[in-house]
Parts: sequence; structure tokens; C-alpha cells
Amino acid sequence: MRDNIAPITKAVIPAAGLGTRFLPATKAMPKEMLPVVDKPAIQYVVEEAAASGLDDILMIIGRNKNALANHFDRVTELEIALEKKGDHTKLSRVNHSNTLADIHFVRQGDPLGLGHAVLRSRKHIGDESFAVLLGDDLIDERDELLTPMIEESQRRQTTIIALMEVPAESIHLYGCAAVEETDDPNVVRVTGLVEKPSAEDAPSNLAIIGRYVLRPEIFDILEVTPPGKGGEIQLTDALQVLAADETSGGVYGVVFKGRRYDTGDRVDYIKSVLQLALAREDLGPELAPWVRQLAAGLPEHPLADEEKELLEEMAN
Repeated sequence: MRDNIAPITKAVIPAAGLGTRFLPATKAMPKEMLPVVDKPAIQYVVEEAAASGLDDILMIIGRNKNALANHFDRVTELEIALEKKGDHTKLSRVNHSNTLADIHFVRQGDPLGLGHAVLRSRKHIGDESFAVLLGDDLIDERDELLTPMIEESQRRQTTIIALMEVPAESIHLYGCAAVEETDDPNVVRVTGLVEKPSAEDAPSNLAIIGRYVLRPEIFDILEVTPPGKGGEIQLTDALQVLAADETSGGVYGVVFKGRRYDTGDRVDYIKSVLQLALAREDLGPELAPWVRQLAAGLPEHPLADEEKELLEEMAN
């Protein structure tokens, strides 16, 4: 990393979505506050940003998201109660979320898409490069992604996106990248981007996942980006413009081969809870035998009604 390059210290976390896939659980609770083991999903994302040296975080929120601000604030009466009980372990865990980073909040206003949410951060970011972390994507802390992305952005002085191979039948759920190889097998040059293509139209099986390191040029592009799919301003469309502009340094992708959990999907959310709990020293040894026993009883085919009833009896 060259000494004359300013360090990247700011992150933007869009968290304005309604979480309709988790209704009725998200009727009164932000989807980002759904617990993953014993922490809300959003805390994992903030911890990842902080671990990569990003200590200035802006969350883009919508209405009824006050719980997010409350979680990262102090709760003096709770701290006093835990202190009186002498429960310093829980006190430390409660205080941990208060000290991760300087966290700011701004309302998105109209729900006009990810590109619009990123644009709302312009005044806070200014003329600096910054990271964007989507709250639905959890990256396992054992598998680094954001730090290598920041380092690659500094080295190449360009925009970096995270890419991951997905099955062809799933590519329609993601933005998809057309790429060229570079001198690094884990880094590709992005030549084109398509938002949620069909399997037949996808230029590759490399999906954009929820981590970006963006240069400030993205803001001028987003200002003039028209609504795309779903009537929303798509960040993918703005990145496509950058990818075609050699004067901006283009767009490169870091290909991630580690563990990622999509907590915006109900099945993946359940998987994330199990996988992260199994990895815990305080939970894994007790949980693993039960999971093995449960797995041994699962049928090879979709569950029939009577088999569902059997599993429910086993759980009870």
C-alpha cells in the first residue's frame, strides 16, 4: 500500500428494507435485529466493518428502525443492574456493541433502491473512498473478505466488488458480472454487470454479494442513474458505468470462496443460526450431537405430512 493513499475508514450499511419475507416477525421489529444465535444480525456486520479498520459507520434506515440506534447506544439502567449483580460477563457483552465504532444514522426517505440508499450517504462520505456492507449478508469471521477488498482497492486505486460463484439456477437472484482474468487468481477485472439475469442470459456464474469498496466517483453517476428493475435506482447500473470508464480505474472483483450467510432468506437464516452456533465453543459441543441425530433421521426426499409430524414429536 502506498503511503500517499488516504486510508479507508468509513462504511455505509443500508438498513432500510421492510423485511417482508419474515413477516409477521418483522411487523414491529427491524429484520436487521433478528437474532443470529445471541446477537442481532446487524451486529455481525458492524463487527466485520470495525475489524477491517472502518470506525466511522453510517446506517441508512427507514421508518420504524429506532431499535437499530437503541442497540448501539448505552442502556444505563441495564448496565447498573448487571454491575450490581456482579455479572461482568454479560455487562461486557452489552457494552461491546456500544464501543465498536462511531455509528451515525440517516433516513432514506423514499424506498428507491440500493443505489439511492448509497447516494444518501454522500454528505457524510465526502470525497473519500468507502465500503458498503449489506445487512442481509453475513461473512463468517473465520473467512476474510472486506480487508482484502480494501487492500486491493488501495493497491489498484479502483472500485472493488465482492463476487461469489453460485449455481446457474440461482443467478437470477443476484447482480451478475462478466469478467476477465488478472495476474491474481482471486481478483478479476469486471467488464460488464447485469442485474438479476436469467440463467440463459447470465454472462457468468459470478454473483455480486453484499460487499463493495467504492470510490467517490460513484456519487456523480448515481445522481443521473435512472430507475432500473423494479423502478429502483440500482447500484449495479452505476457500477456498470464505472466498469466501462477506464479513466476511473474500472471495476475489479475479489472472488470470495469462504462462508457467507444470507439472513434475508428464511432457509439461509436458519442455516446461519445453526452453523454459527455449531462453531461456538460454548454451544457447539452440546449442539453437534443433537444435529447429527436429527440429520440421521431425515429422509432422502421432501418431507411427507406424517414425517413432518414425526420430526415435531422428536423435537418435543
